[in-house]
Amino acid sequence: MSKYILPASFFGTVFGCAVLLKNHVTGGRCPSKATIHGKTVVITGANTGIGKETARELAKRGGRIIMGCRDMEKCEAAALEIRGKTLNPQVYACHLDLASMKSIREFAKRLKQDEQHVDILINNAGVMRCPAWKTEDGFDMQFGVNHLGHFLLTNLLLDKLKESAPSRVINLASLAHIIGKIDFEDLNWEKKKFDTKQAYCQSKLANVLFTRELAKRLQGTGVTVNAVHPGVVATELGRHTGLHQSQFSSSLLSPFFSLLVKSPELGAQPVVFLAVSEELEGVTGQYYDVMTEKEPATQALDEEAARRLWEVSSKLVGLEEEGQYGKSNSSEKDQSKAAQTHRPSPGPAVSAVGL
Repeated sequence: MSKYILPASFFGTVFGCAVLLKNHVTGGRCPSKATIHGKTVVITGANTGIGKETARELAKRGGRIIMGCRDMEKCEAAALEIRGKTLNPQVYACHLDLASMKSIREFAKRLKQDEQHVDILINNAGVMRCPAWKTEDGFDMQFGVNHLGHFLLTNLLLDKLKESAPSRVINLASLAHIIGKIDFEDLNWEKKKFDTKQAYCQSKLANVLFTRELAKRLQGTGVTVNAVHPGVVATELGRHTGLHQSQFSSSLLSPFFSLLVKSPELGAQPVVFLAVSEELEGVTGQYYDVMTEKEPATQALDEEAARRLWEVSSKLVGLEEEGQYGKSNSSEKDQSKAAQTHRPSPGPAVSAVGL
């Protein structure tokens, strides 16, 4: 029997540490009991994962929920499920493909026409470590969906958000931003060898830089914007990672990995916290690791990079150069022109899913 004691002790210790670590990183449930009756919430990528659970929780709190998704069949099913479980009839599915500038503009136009106000915008949708696919407009899929799509959508809804003030914008970022680097000379991976991991990290760093620059431009408007890393969550987002592609990883590592990740329901709690918490009224331009405010990586604090990213992004998505959109310098115009003339065929369709 003694020969089994050491292995049993080892695995018991690993299991115990994993459970303790999981309890630590989950962050628990949103402590605020605030309701949001009369408020309109727009959530991208809300048919699954964190987005769906965020929609469910905010519907329970009385909000009017607009779920923006690419896959309308899944979105309608999710909206129906949420209406049934929360008894809130004001949960709606709307088409939104963040890999298409046309779709984003149509979605924003409909919201501005149909909704009296937009009180909370949650930029949740994302893709992670997919192959070298391109969006409908020729952008790298991860940079295009994770950053440019939400950049355009947020800007198109700014007037509505200002009219609805106090209002909030929540951008789902990731701890991956700490190893991200913005390559202004090749944002769309057209000159260098494509690295799906670095492409993802670049897009997540862009989320944090966008958050900080937008907060600066919205000072005094009553609109706040914050970024959040929700933790490690079991969602469809990781379907392109090696863990799901290797039989060894799936069979041997997955059980241990599952001990370290939290459910989409718990993953949504930091987002709900930023959306409803009374203590965050007026807080803007911050980065949250789960529900704790933290300083982001050094490169995410670079004000010049944030300003330049804003101007380049504004040109790439076709926003007018006036007011809050800022002005572009000559090098950025060249980058924009190159992006506009290069329009390769889009890769396989990608659903916008929660982080």
